[in-house]
Amino acid sequence: MSKPLFITGIGTGIGKTVISAALTEYLNADYWKPIQSGSLEFTDTDYVKSLVTNSKSKFHPESYRLTQPYSPHKSADLDQIEIKLNEIKLPSTQNNLIIEGAGGLMVPLNDRDLMIDLIDHLDAEVILVIQHYLGSINHSLLSLEVLKHRNIPVKGIIFNGQSDSYSEDIILKHYPVKVIAQISELIDIDTNAIKTLKFDL
Repeated sequence: MSKPLFITGIGTGIGKTVISAALTEYLNADYWKPIQSGSLEFTDTDYVKSLVTNSKSKFHPESYRLTQPYSPHKSADLDQIEIKLNEIKLPSTQNNLIIEGAGGLMVPLNDRDLMIDLIDHLDAEVILVIQHYLGSINHSLLSLEVLKHRNIPVKGIIFNGQSDSYSEDIILKHYPVKVIAQISELIDIDTNAIKTLKFDL
């Protein structure tokens, strides 16, 4: 089994959960979201489970289930708990593992640790999800720069949504990492759409 794949993005709301579901289905992998903030009635794990149809994937319980829809450090404080990095353990599995983060790399987990520290703690490889918008080049390059600075391996990037050659070309010029997939905007997200997505892993 290879290193777990940690799905993160250049920001929030750019399709990490859908990409995580698609990768879970494509690899028949297990799925795990260590920290869930808010939406506990229908979590990201529940959503991914609703899209994945293979019988091999297992869905591991979250380490932290926070009731408020904010950054993990705020949600945890409002719930009167503290997220402790050393208490977040990889689930036991012999299968490939897809890990979904919350927000981007520099999202705080507590007063000390950031999401990137969790990636390092779990010894995972990163798949960075990029979606184009005004400012996304800056967010993409900053994300790749901090991963390089921290010596965290990048498996590749996924461009998700409407293509923009100007943005993609300049990002890859500065950081010539592997493009795992270039996904057109999915109008209808369902099990059939998820199954059509292919990845160069």
